[in-house]
Amino acid sequence: MTTPETLVARTADELDYAYRVLAESPDLGCDTETAGFDARHCRLLSVQVSDGRFAVLVPASEGVALGPLAQLLASSDHLKIFHNAKFDLRFLGEAGYTVRRVYDSMIAEKLITRGADQSNSLAETLYRYFAVDLDKTQRETFTSKSWDGRWTPELVEYALSDVRHLPELKRRQTEWLERLRLTDEFAVKMAKLRPSEAAAGAADEEGDASGDARAVNY
Repeated sequence: MTTPETLVARTADELDYAYRVLAESPDLGCDTETAGFDARHCRLLSVQVSDGRFAVLVPASEGVALGPLAQLLASSDHLKIFHNAKFDLRFLGEAGYTVRRVYDSMIAEKLITRGADQSNSLAETLYRYFAVDLDKTQRETFTSKSWDGRWTPELVEYALSDVRHLPELKRRQTEWLERLRLTDEFAVKMAKLRPSEAAAGAADEEGDASGDARAVNY
């Protein structure tokens, strides 16, 4: 796979450029980096979006807002692909962003591998599909009190290392869902997705919730 162009968007011109590139794609991989697991008490540090070729990181930790990229999250014309969407949607909701048309690759993978004794984490899932070995050692930086908020090239690469695979992952999972006749069941589960649950329920894709974040799903 060709390494996609990457951008850390801090200026209005950079955000506009990212929007113009990403708006051309119907499927967008999305991810966040956060300072913890509780969206009500922990900071949103960054938002990453990729069409599989181009990948952008918006450093929310530096006070940078999504600008026009928020329109893509709210757009019904673009499918937003998350892995464990509830987690990211809670943080995005707390930040005031609305997300429409959500595809959760973790829920899809749980259906596809149902009954198999294997992990559905993003790292394990990407390894199964693409033989990609994600290095998660940088993750501890974001929860460290000593982190100065500076986005080093290593941190940027870490944050973008998985999101760029999500559009292709969705394509391959869709083939499996159709082959296994699980498309309708997946659609039902996606309809139950509630983005603003308490963070303690992040692992349960079936729970109920209320809050400001909204998701109109797959």
